[in-house]
Amino acid sequence: MKKMNLTTFAVTLSLFLLVKVGAVAQVGIGTTNPESSSILDISSSTKGLLMPRMTTAERGAITTPVNGLIVYDTDQSSFYYYDSSAWVNTSNASITRNNHKIIKSESDLASELTAGGGSKILLSSNTLYEINGTVSLSYPIELNNAYLVGKDTYDDILVRIGGVLFTGTTGGTIKGVTLSAPGGTIFSLTAASTENLIVRDLIISNSGSVGTISGFGLVFKSVIQYSGNSTGIVYSNITDLLLSNIGWFANNSGVYETFTGTFNFIEKQGGFSKANGAVVALDVSSNPNVAIGALTGTSFSGTSANYVNKYTVGSFSGYNFSKEWTINCPGIPKESDAEATGYYNMSGNTTTTSFAAVNTPAKIAGTTTAANLFRMEASNNRLTYKGSKPRHFEIICTSTVDHTSGGNRIFSYYIYKNGVQLSAISAERRFPNNDIGNFTLIGSVFMNVDDYVEVWAENQTNGVSTLLTKLSVVMK
Repeated sequence: MKKMNLTTFAVTLSLFLLVKVGAVAQVGIGTTNPESSSILDISSSTKGLLMPRMTTAERGAITTPVNGLIVYDTDQSSFYYYDSSAWVNTSNASITRNNHKIIKSESDLASELTAGGGSKILLSSNTLYEINGTVSLSYPIELNNAYLVGKDTYDDILVRIGGVLFTGTTGGTIKGVTLSAPGGTIFSLTAASTENLIVRDLIISNSGSVGTISGFGLVFKSVIQYSGNSTGIVYSNITDLLLSNIGWFANNSGVYETFTGTFNFIEKQGGFSKANGAVVALDVSSNPNVAIGALTGTSFSGTSANYVNKYTVGSFSGYNFSKEWTINCPGIPKESDAEATGYYNMSGNTTTTSFAAVNTPAKIAGTTTAANLFRMEASNNRLTYKGSKPRHFEIICTSTVDHTSGGNRIFSYYIYKNGVQLSAISAERRFPNNDIGNFTLIGSVFMNVDDYVEVWAENQTNGVSTLLTKLSVVMK
């Protein structure tokens, strides 16, 4: 038998291994029993797999890299894989998202500071900026319709000491972060009516002022916790302002929320405002022009004697808002057209009502005193509805009539609306000579805005005058 030399043996062994690998389509390294689903099974409890290592320049110099090629970039300290036409950094948690940037410090915003002329950080529009950890800023941010988000509200924090945190004339989205401006201001934003601002899932704390937001087409703020701020926020001249589940803790001070200027729509629902001492939770004393206002489900509590600085015109005694608002919140008076009511009475100032002729009704004369007016106005023997929408009312009238002279007479009494008799709300009273009697009117009346009601009387016997000593009318 001929002896096989070493070269021939090596070639033969290689061919055998290739045939064997091709036959089973598996290779095991560190194991004689590779997993059946793997083409390569590397097993070790003491060593790892080392990928090709190279600089960024060397990676870029690879000729026609194939999709899926993986290398370790020693300049970037990151693994990269090739996908279609670009190298992708696998350390980016959002590798499938375009226009995404992780911010761990202000230095990560160097290009945005340059874009802002060195005086502000001008974010790139339609770009997602992810705040990672606490980021202290020396310059204000202009959102420029970017998305600024955090993954953990308590751990992802933006801080600027002694200055404005957000500035400019553009909108955007802020979500899932804590904002703090000790000795400074969170918002100083004045935008055009085409801009939208979305702010949600935030903590705003320990700031000199929450600031001002003005001029936007839409401002939507939801699930925000305010804590330890020296004063609150002013909203002005916003087309649609939506506030949902906003929480103001008692460790805030000043005025929490102020509305000024013109609004098409304000809705504030849910949440709470805890106000103590001289703190004011809501200020509308500048009489903002609001087409539709709704304040529902917000709880007002604390020792403050004045939760709301009320409208100085257009509101009613004991109430806070104009008729354009619907208010239904624990801690402050309920206000809506459904709550509209009015009352007047005549007592101790008896007045004779004269008739032109028999069976000719006349409005009962006399001086009346109004009370408990809400979305109502009152003048002598008249209640006028001053709400914002039509509704049905119940009306009740009672009166005492004095006929101590003049013979037997029959009188009818009516409710008139806008000078027109409502025959369905009437009563008849027959008086023998020298008698004092009473009558009562009860009924339902449909009222449009500015409709009014009055009490009228009619002498069906001889047209002689009547004398009322008491009159009470309530509409609710």
